[in-house]
Amino acid sequence: MIIKDHWKLRDFREGEAKDLEVASPLYDDYFWMSAEVPGDVHTTLIRHGLIDDPFYGHNDQKCRWVEERIWWYRTVFTLDEAPRPDDKMLLVFEGLDTFATVYLNGAELGSTDNMFISHTFEVSRELKPGKNVIAVKFDPVHAKVGGKAVSTFWSGFSKERVWTRKNQSHFGWDWGPPLLCAGIWKEVRLEKYDAVRIEHVYARTAEVGEMEALVDISVELTSWDRRKTYSVLVELLDGESGEVAAAETLEISGTAGSGLSGLAGGMSLAGGTKLRVSKPKLWWTHDLGTPHLYELRISVHADGITLDKRSQKLGIRTLELKQRDADGKPAFTFMLNGVPVFSKGANWIPIDSFIGAVPDVRYSRLIGMAKAANMNMLRVWGGGIYERDIFYDECDRLGILVWQDFMFACALYPDYNRNFMDNVAEEVQQVVKRLRSRTCLALWCGNNENDWLYEALHASGDIPHPFYGEKINHELMPALLEQLDPSRTFWPSSPYGGNDHNSREEGDTHNWQVWHGNIEPRVFGEPQLQDYSVEGLSFKKFKEDRTKFASEFGMHASANLYTLQRNVPQTELVLGSAEMMNRNKDINHLKGVMLMEGYTGIPGNLEEYIDFSMLTQAEGLKYGIEHYRRNKPETSGALFWQFNDCWPGTSWSVIDYYGLPKAAYHYARKFYHPLLLTAEYTPGDAELVLWGVNDARETVSKTAELVVYGMDGRQVYARTFAAEIEACGKQRIAVVKLDDLLQGLDAAEAVCIVRWMDGCGEDNFYYFCDHKDMNFRPVNLNVQVNPEEGSVTVSSDYAARMVRLEMDEAWLDWEDNYFDLLPGQTRVIHVGQKEGKEIPWNTLRVSALNGASVALNRRQPVTE
Repeated sequence: MIIKDHWKLRDFREGEAKDLEVASPLYDDYFWMSAEVPGDVHTTLIRHGLIDDPFYGHNDQKCRWVEERIWWYRTVFTLDEAPRPDDKMLLVFEGLDTFATVYLNGAELGSTDNMFISHTFEVSRELKPGKNVIAVKFDPVHAKVGGKAVSTFWSGFSKERVWTRKNQSHFGWDWGPPLLCAGIWKEVRLEKYDAVRIEHVYARTAEVGEMEALVDISVELTSWDRRKTYSVLVELLDGESGEVAAAETLEISGTAGSGLSGLAGGMSLAGGTKLRVSKPKLWWTHDLGTPHLYELRISVHADGITLDKRSQKLGIRTLELKQRDADGKPAFTFMLNGVPVFSKGANWIPIDSFIGAVPDVRYSRLIGMAKAANMNMLRVWGGGIYERDIFYDECDRLGILVWQDFMFACALYPDYNRNFMDNVAEEVQQVVKRLRSRTCLALWCGNNENDWLYEALHASGDIPHPFYGEKINHELMPALLEQLDPSRTFWPSSPYGGNDHNSREEGDTHNWQVWHGNIEPRVFGEPQLQDYSVEGLSFKKFKEDRTKFASEFGMHASANLYTLQRNVPQTELVLGSAEMMNRNKDINHLKGVMLMEGYTGIPGNLEEYIDFSMLTQAEGLKYGIEHYRRNKPETSGALFWQFNDCWPGTSWSVIDYYGLPKAAYHYARKFYHPLLLTAEYTPGDAELVLWGVNDARETVSKTAELVVYGMDGRQVYARTFAAEIEACGKQRIAVVKLDDLLQGLDAAEAVCIVRWMDGCGEDNFYYFCDHKDMNFRPVNLNVQVNPEEGSVTVSSDYAARMVRLEMDEAWLDWEDNYFDLLPGQTRVIHVGQKEGKEIPWNTLRVSALNGASVALNRRQPVTE
């Protein structure tokens, strides 16, 4: 039974009410406000009009009082009949955020102090036929950990958070506001069992051959009847045909218990078997093949009765992290079914500041957008949450690998405290057991940046303390993972490896030369220096990076104008206003200005800021990622920071809070294409090098075309080149001198395009000067709309730079956007709305960086 109805919510000041009175079934909660579960306190208050939208303006400051109050949830549910004497009734809370005390019919069941894990209470005696009352009290964070915060204890963004096992970014980060949520953020269930319960199933591919695969299955049970012997049927069904691909039965005796389960005297039992699958259909990332999934079914029987059952999706695949190449040199390459993967993707942060209230469909939309952008890996960053099941469901289904951090980030953690470590141990065990059978899961990573930042800041004299937290990811986690999930690599931290944990010589790296101006390389013991200058922050620093795996790097871009208009008062919708500054939580706002100064020039108004920041981010990521891909196999992955936003702010994201892509998202679809044709060129170079990069499993033979035009469309150079690129390889196709390409044309007036002649992928535009040095001509855009077909047709008289299509709506699904146009070229762009809403054609605006905006309305459906 899912308990999701009739929940109510109310706040109390400390000392205002007695707990047992509020928890009592007789307590009068008639005038409490209704609440949704799953959900949280803040969204409940927003829905009832008791606080203003915290995302609008500075409203987040107006609702800080919410964090100071005690909050109680209550609900009533009906039990049709009393449990039988042998029934075991379990009340399960999948997620409580965070310091909660749970009551059933006035009886205190227990307290919780970890948002990330589930909490189960055996309640057979406390239940009664008819109405039953659940009450949950949430204490404020400061009341539980405020006295433990050490003022000199290094912790980015907050001192309290290191003692609190909840979403670390709830305390604020450099891309999101501090909004300290509380509430029942996951499902609540009442479960009934007779004698036995399936606790965990661990399924992993042991071997894969051309004719047969071997799949190991381990099953953990809780038994309340030691006299029984359980028969466990394990079946693997083909996900397409439904036919049984393999099946085995194992017996588990109730007398062979390994210890108490913690559930009312239950005994923990375990057993395992191997499934032999003939002619297995393998799971691949979507760029390498089909992410085929089987259905694994487990059922437990005794005395001819089915007592419990469970099913889950499972892909057959092998996956390892190769840390040495054929010559024994350091590497960091994921091998999927024996094939080297170039990991292409981004870092994923919590989907919302108020994650409990987010519908699953928003996950499906965003992960679908990741696939559409040719991403094959997402990194679940270690300062947020272990994601909901829907996240991993979609990654399994769509063929996207997951780099999974544990939730420790940018801080020292009190590993000297036994209670804290016991809490962390329980968290690691629960999380690993929940996720270890996920086909998409590629890597366990201990934390985000703790090892690197500790060593660098300790060397600089900024941290005098020992490395508190080291025992977590260097002792506790590896010991538990060796026992619980030996099938995957455990990586202690990100970045990690080499002489400086951010060394380019070994392991993975975070490239914060770009944006933060870090001066690298450095080695252990040296201070971390920074160069805050136009040259020091420039995205052209990427070309110096020969990393094995770039797991973090990026730069800011503004949110879309529609997103800003919904959240910034009109009078403050001005560049440099206090409200606009509040959108950017990275303290040193000059970083973005200097990045733009080096490429686009400094923006003079809000429109230019939106345009220039988006173009700089898009071209900067393109410059870096095409470099990393050309550097394969030495470099084996590029996961930029960051994919999504948790609120409508200015950040490193490529999709803003309302699901509207920035320019960089559309660029990503092109620079992450599995068959990339790329030009290696930096303004000032005397020649251009044409490369082909092939991430597919087959050798490809293609013809590449390189064409140079003037701003008026006059063609000054055109040539084709034959290319044969081996599987998972690259080819240096041609080297062309700049003078030959330009044929006397001014470099500031040239447009270069490279493309595959057979139409594979999309045209790749290059310019021989930085944007600020280009001589674009003012353009006139011709725009036609066809609402019936959901399309916009755009053409231009001269070369148009970054054509942008906008409408006043969230979650618009543009087929392409922020694209360049050649003179006389016509683009037909289709658009949908992911929520099924009507498209507001009357708000359509089409613009280019070198042209005036064209606005349309219903009375004027065609504008020239």
